[in-house]
Order: sequence, then structure tokens, then C-alpha cells
Amino acid sequence: MASSTEDVQAHYHLADRLNGIAPSMTLSITARARALRARGIDVCGFGAGEPDFDTPDHIKRAATAALERGETKYAAVEGIEKLRIAIARKLERENGLPYTPDQIQVSGGAKQALYNVIMALINPGDEVIIPSPYWLSYPEMVRLAGGVPVILETDETTRFKITPSQLDAAVTPRTRLLIIATPSNPTGVMYTPDELAALARIIVRRDILVISDEIYEKLTYGEVEHRSIGSLGADIFARTITVNGFSKAYAMTGWRIGYAAGPRPIIEAANVVQSHSLSNVTTFAQYGALAALEGDQGAVEMMRQEFARRRDLICKGLADIPGVSLVRPDGAFYVFPSIAASGLDSLTFCERFLEEEHVAVVPGRAFGSDQHVRFSYATDTQTIKKGIERFRRFMERLGGRH
Repeated sequence: MASSTEDVQAHYHLADRLNGIAPSMTLSITARARALRARGIDVCGFGAGEPDFDTPDHIKRAATAALERGETKYAAVEGIEKLRIAIARKLERENGLPYTPDQIQVSGGAKQALYNVIMALINPGDEVIIPSPYWLSYPEMVRLAGGVPVILETDETTRFKITPSQLDAAVTPRTRLLIIATPSNPTGVMYTPDELAALARIIVRRDILVISDEIYEKLTYGEVEHRSIGSLGADIFARTITVNGFSKAYAMTGWRIGYAAGPRPIIEAANVVQSHSLSNVTTFAQYGALAALEGDQGAVEMMRQEFARRRDLICKGLADIPGVSLVRPDGAFYVFPSIAASGLDSLTFCERFLEEEHVAVVPGRAFGSDQHVRFSYATDTQTIKKGIERFRRFMERLGGRH
């Protein structure tokens, strides 16, 4: 009989599929910053990727009304019909994507929508092309499905975007899927309509699929027109899975509601995955999402304008710091400055920055680039100003020692 907790734990064997899967650095940095705040330390937090606004009142009222009328039972795996109809109308009206309600799955956030689709599509050994920098969960989801992430490196010279020739050269007989995000997390850059059209031609010619992650589509700032790649013709539409959600544009991160839209066989397979994991998204919360789509969009525009002001503030402040370079973001609420001049890798940089200056940013290593860090400017202007000054002081100090 085991004599201690350690002896019992020695017999635990975790699944091999978790080998090499990294925990989220974003959540880790946020937790460390929270612990410092609990000790009374003034921490400037630029880690978490969520709006600092409350969910608009009309959305909360709709969910409350659904609760009061008893919308508390199981719902359809794929989502309530009214919400899927509203999503289909939104996608056709705003994105030029003629999906029908049975081509849409409502999921537990856009993250689960991505996971469901990847699990439905990827067999062991299948290759998935992912431009770098990337949202940190893309390659881990592919690995969990037994697939092979194929990382395409980008840098400031291409504004962190892949080229058609890069994509064409990366496709092999094992390639199943490309994942793109526009606007991007962590860089905030967007593909122009012409750039998307050029990628679409490669996708169609090489007969692969594409997941288009458009979770930040409503948070754009005018320099580049947002376009859904699936709207660029019937051939690319047939190969596109569009993923979106309510977390960012409607400040509904804790509600956990997203969706995927795509060819019916893919969505039906994703529904099978969801039926054995989530079952269904919280029923009354779906009525809040319905109100988000059908109600007043004024709050979305207010948040967008405020994020635009914050982007201008943080970009100007960072660009004025010697040794710091950055690509001005077109959307989302992130900026991804280079820290190459510091002489530190991004993890060491972030750990020291947090401990010495009490500023929380996310290591670029989590997103595939160890010479950058990610700032989220989904925070107030006072925090942004203090954080910039602490960043300036930290970089100046590193100029004399590492």
C-alpha cells in the first residue's frame, strides 16, 4: 500500500498526446501579475487579450430575460436555430459569405470552434501550415489532433505576412490546411484584399483548405479594408472555414460563445466532436449573443474608437524609445515590438520586466518569435503611459547590462 502522496502520484501516467504541449504563456503571465497585485504592488498589465469594457447592457438584459423565461435546458449541439439564422444573415450581409444556418456551429468561444474543426479534419501526420507569429494555440491544437504544424516564418519586412510563393513552396502531399488570422494576434496586422486573393489562388490550385480566424474583424482602424477570404469566389468559399465569435467585439470574453461556418460535411463532423465534449453552449447565453447581433452596435463602435486612440498612444510611445522597432497594427488591440536590442530572449526579458519594473507583457516565444514581446492595449490610457515609461527605463538600463 502506498505510504505517501508522492508514492501514489508515481503511478500516474499522462497521455502521450500531451507531450510537448505548452501551457498558455498568456494566462501564466496574467496569473503572475495578479499575484503581484495581491501583494499590493502597482502592476501595469498588458498581458490578457480581453477588452477592459463591460458587456453592453442590452446583451446582459437579453440573457437575463432568457433565464427568467426558463431557457435553462439543454439546447441543440450546433446552437439554437435563431442564433444560427442571425449568424448566417450577419455573414452574408457584412462579409459576403452565403452560408446557410445548417453550415454554422455555435461553440464555446472561437477557441473551441477552432479546436472542433481541427479535430474533425486532421489525421495523424497531416500537415497544417501556420504563419509565424501565430496565436499560441494554433500549433498546440494541431499537435493534439496528431497533426504536424508547418511554421512559415515572417518578419517586419513583409509586415509579418506570408507571401503566395512562401505558401506555394510549403504545400506538400500531406498538407491539409492553412490557418490565417486577419487581423492577427499578436501583431495586429491585416492582409489586404489583394493579398488574400493571391493566397486564395494558391489554396484553390493546390486544393487545400483554409481556416480564416476573423475574431478581431470589427476592431480595425481604417488603413486596411477587412475582407473575408471566403468571399473572393465560389472555389475559395468551398475550401474555407470561417471562425468568429463575440468575445472581442462585444466584450463577452467570459460568456464563451463563438462560431464556425463552413462546408456542411465539415460542420457536421465538428458537431460530432462537440457532442462528445461540450454538448451545447450555455442556453441562456446564446440569447445574449443573439441580442449582440441584432441589437444596437453603438457600443462596438465606441470601443473601436477608444482602441484606435490607445493604439496611436502606445505606438507613438514605443517608437520613440531607442532600440525599439515595431510594425504599426491595422486592427485588434496588440502591438508586437522588437526587443532584439536588449540582448535578451523574450522569456527572460518578460520575467525581468515584470520583477524589476512591474510590467506584464507576453513573451514573443509563445507566438513563434523570440525577439519580440506582445503588449495588449486593452487597458486604460494611464496604464499605457506608465507602462511606456517603465519600458523606456528598462531598455535604457539593459543598454548597460544584460
